[in-house]
Amino acid sequence: MESPHDYLSHALKQLRQANGWSLTQAAVNTGVSKAMLGQIERAESSPTVATLWKIATGFNVPFSFFIQSENDGSETPVTFSQSNAQMEVRSLLPYDPQLHMDLLEVTLAPGAQSHSSAHEEGVIEQVVVQEGELLLGVAGVWHRLVRGQARQFSADVAHSYRNPLATPLRFHSLIHYLSRPRITN
Repeated sequence: MESPHDYLSHALKQLRQANGWSLTQAAVNTGVSKAMLGQIERAESSPTVATLWKIATGFNVPFSFFIQSENDGSETPVTFSQSNAQMEVRSLLPYDPQLHMDLLEVTLAPGAQSHSSAHEEGVIEQVVVQEGELLLGVAGVWHRLVRGQARQFSADVAHSYRNPLATPLRFHSLIHYLSRPRITN
C-alpha cells in the first residue's frame, strides 16, 4: 500500500490530467502556487490541511478524495497529518456520491488553530465536538463548543477552528456538497 503522501501525489496528478490542466491552470483554479502543486505532485512537499482544502475546492472534489483510497479494499480510515503535527484529519466514511457528503474526524493539537478559506458555494458543514473545546470562527463570528455540542454553518465563507486548551481537541466534521463533485478514477 502506498504512503498517504504518495497517494496524494498520484491523486493530484490524476485530477489535473483528467481536467486537461497545466500546473499553471491548476494554480489559477485552486489559488495554490504552481511551485507548491508541483512539489506535491512529486511527493516533495506535504501540504497543510488548509492548502489541501483549496486544492479540493479548486478541482471540485470532496476533501476525502485526497486522503482515502477507495480501491485499496481497506476498512481502516486513512489519516492526513500536517508535517507540523498541529492538525490531523481522518476520513471516517469515504465520500458518498448519493448523499454528496464526507465524514471526517479532525484533531487539533493544544493551542493550535486552522484557517480555512471559503469552500465551493453551497457547502454546509456540521461539527460535533468529541473531546476538548472548539472555538469555531465563521465569517468573523466566534462560537464556543464543548464536548457533545454541535453546530451547522455555511462553509462557503472563511472559517477557522481553534483549540484554546492545553489538551487535544477532537471533533467530527460532516461536509455536505451542494453540487456533485467531479471525481475521476
